[in-house]
Amino acid sequence: MLVCLTGVSGNMGHATLKELVLYEKIDKIRVFILKNDPLFKRVKKDLKKYRNRIEIFYGNLANKNDVEEFLKCADYIINMAAVIPPKSDKMPKSAIECNEVGVKNIVSVIEGMASQPKFIHIASVALYGNRGEAHPYGRVGDPLLVSPFDIYSVTKMRGELAVLESKIQYYAILRQSAMLHEYMLMDNISDGLMFHTAFNAPLEWVTQEDSARLIKNIIKRDIEKNDLDKVFWKRVFNIGAKEENRITGYTTLNDGFKLMGGDAKHMFKPNFNAMRNFHGMWFYDSYLLEDLFHYQMDTCKDYWARMKKKNWYYTFGRIVPQSLISKLVIQRLFKDSNSIKYWYKHKDLAKIYAAFGGIEKYEALGSFWDSFHLLDDGILLDGTKINLLEYKDIKNTKLIDYGYDIHKDIYDLTKEDFQNIALLHGGMMKGEFKDLFTPVLFENQDHEEFFMKPYSVYAGHWYNITYREYKWDFDRLSKKDKLYASIWYDSHEKNEDKVYYVDQDFNAHMEDI
Repeated sequence: MLVCLTGVSGNMGHATLKELVLYEKIDKIRVFILKNDPLFKRVKKDLKKYRNRIEIFYGNLANKNDVEEFLKCADYIINMAAVIPPKSDKMPKSAIECNEVGVKNIVSVIEGMASQPKFIHIASVALYGNRGEAHPYGRVGDPLLVSPFDIYSVTKMRGELAVLESKIQYYAILRQSAMLHEYMLMDNISDGLMFHTAFNAPLEWVTQEDSARLIKNIIKRDIEKNDLDKVFWKRVFNIGAKEENRITGYTTLNDGFKLMGGDAKHMFKPNFNAMRNFHGMWFYDSYLLEDLFHYQMDTCKDYWARMKKKNWYYTFGRIVPQSLISKLVIQRLFKDSNSIKYWYKHKDLAKIYAAFGGIEKYEALGSFWDSFHLLDDGILLDGTKINLLEYKDIKNTKLIDYGYDIHKDIYDLTKEDFQNIALLHGGMMKGEFKDLFTPVLFENQDHEEFFMKPYSVYAGHWYNITYREYKWDFDRLSKKDKLYASIWYDSHEKNEDKVYYVDQDFNAHMEDI
């Protein structure tokens, strides 16, 4: 039994490797290592420790010949390779090569193999785009409204669609939620990315250990029971967590700085962080993978306890004034090109507009918490007071209109269901529906015709300009598309008329429609 694993130098990939080597029915794990990978040192020790079970392959996923050699004789391929933020923000071409071109190469190679391996592809919650207090919960089937200027999410979306539309016999796509990992603290204080996290953003945190356990349990069940054909393969899932791991951006930051004896209100000001244009949500369908594979063990509390033990020296921060820690640890990152303050100082109006709805709205935020409405304090952004426990209760959440009964099994979906989805998108299904996985001719809200498998549409895909260009035209499209509008207008005004795009050097721009 040969398992091919990419992304092993990443957090989820490394944790998965350590789980898989303990499963005795896997004879060999072939790992794909990018030449000159700066993160290789993180996994070098484990690769050496398990060298009798591990085969190292050096290459580049953007090179199809490398992919062909890597996948020879594979029984399973698990693709966790990804160029993620902040690297994807600063090295967008690398993100394109890995997240899009690399995935398309994997798909093409598998399609051409006489004996195809089973393929597990790790996607991302980033595909759903920004979520706010109106619809904090979402599920597979929500429209994919990738956030403007987020090259990571666009390339992951295109890569995922390549898998869905492929001729691979056995594949599954797992959209990973926010991940708690061992390097999170150091990574977050080395770049301005932390300022992209909206304080009221709903985040469902999964640890790298739980995610790795999931992958091992999938392989184990498939080998030992071989009963996943209708319930797992050819489906898209959200990798979710325990209920108590559904928190906000503010709580996440606050929990981290508790290690230093501080809190987010002393470390941050309201105008440090974006108000929108992020990604993250609580998963309405977290239970689906858990019911199949029973992997959810960790809580955020467990994670922070481990971090406190591992990074014991952080507790020395308790003797330092919080204002000084904020200046030395947080505010020094204002000079980073990924920070809100940097955009404001350098008049990067496109990014400011995407993150706040205009420079005036950003300036109006100010720096005082008593005038900022935190969801954690039980106050919505419009000032409405709520019971936070009731608000977070999944039984009370309001889902959007999908055009079909969400409690149906996918194999019970009908022609009429897909016609309804198309109509909500402002388009139509023009071809004859045969089954979930035979491409059908659709027409989008701009009267562009495209072929797509009905299941891809069910999973949230709907062809628009972002699939072929680095343009985000959702202000205009949402005026025609009820599915887009149901989410987009949670954080955008209906009178906003901007199209966002990047030039050939990936500089951010916007224009009035």
